[in-house]
Amino acid sequence: MKVKTILVSQPEPKIENSPYFDLQEKQKVKIDFRPFIHVEGVAAKDIRQQKVDLNNYTAIILTSRNSVDHFFRVADEMRYKVPDNLKYFCQSEAVAFYLQKYVVYRKRKIYVGKRNFEDLSPMIKKYKDEKFLLPTTDKVKPDVPDTLNKLGISYKQATFYKTVISDLSDLADVYYDILVFFSPSGIESLFHNFPNFEQKETRIAVFGNTTIKAVEEKGLRVDIKAPTPETPSMTMALEKYIEQVNKTK
Repeated sequence: MKVKTILVSQPEPKIENSPYFDLQEKQKVKIDFRPFIHVEGVAAKDIRQQKVDLNNYTAIILTSRNSVDHFFRVADEMRYKVPDNLKYFCQSEAVAFYLQKYVVYRKRKIYVGKRNFEDLSPMIKKYKDEKFLLPTTDKVKPDVPDTLNKLGISYKQATFYKTVISDLSDLADVYYDILVFFSPSGIESLFHNFPNFEQKETRIAVFGNTTIKAVEEKGLRVDIKAPTPETPSMTMALEKYIEQVNKTK
C-alpha cells in the first residue's frame, strides 16, 4: 500500500529546514506531529520531600535540556541563588549549549561529554570530591545511576520532572499510513489511549532497540527501523521505505 499520511509522535520541529519538511515536499506525503507523551515539572515542595537541599551540592549533572530547564525552575521556586562557582557536568554539547539560556557560559565551570553518559565519567571522576546532584525524570535510563555508582562518588538522584501520557482521544477516528515512535513511553501512550488498537494495514516506524522491543512485546509488527548503517536517521528510513512502496510500476 502506498504511503500518503504519517503521524510522528513528537512535537512539530521549530526549525524551518527540518528534514521532515523536506521529506514531506519531496515525497508528496502529509506529515502530522503530535507528542504522545509530555513532561511536567515536579513541585518544589515534592522535591523537598525527596530530602533535597540545593545548598548541599557543589556540582550538577545534566543529561538533557529538560534537566536544565527544571533545575533552574526548581532553583527559582526554592528561591535558591545559583552560585557562580557551581560546576556543571553536561552529557553532550547540545545540553551544554542549551545551558547558556540560564548562565553566562564563559564565566562558569562547565564540563562536557561527547554523546553517551559514560563519556562524561572521566571528568566526573576527576572531581570525585564534589557533592553531585542529578536532577532527572521519573524514568531514568539505568546506565546513568549504574555509571555513577561505579565511580563511587557522592551524589543525590532526585525526580525534578515526570513523563506523562498525553490525551489523544481526538485521534480515535483518524487513520495514518505510518505511525512513528521514538520511545517505549510512546507505545505505552498508544495503548493507554487506545487499549483495543489493532495494527492492520498501519505501518509502524521505530527508532532504537528499546522501542523496537516495546513494539514487539505488544504483538505489533515493526515495518521501518532506524538507526541502521544504511539509514542512520528516522527521516532517511522513512524516505527509503516510501520510495519503495510508492514507486509507480
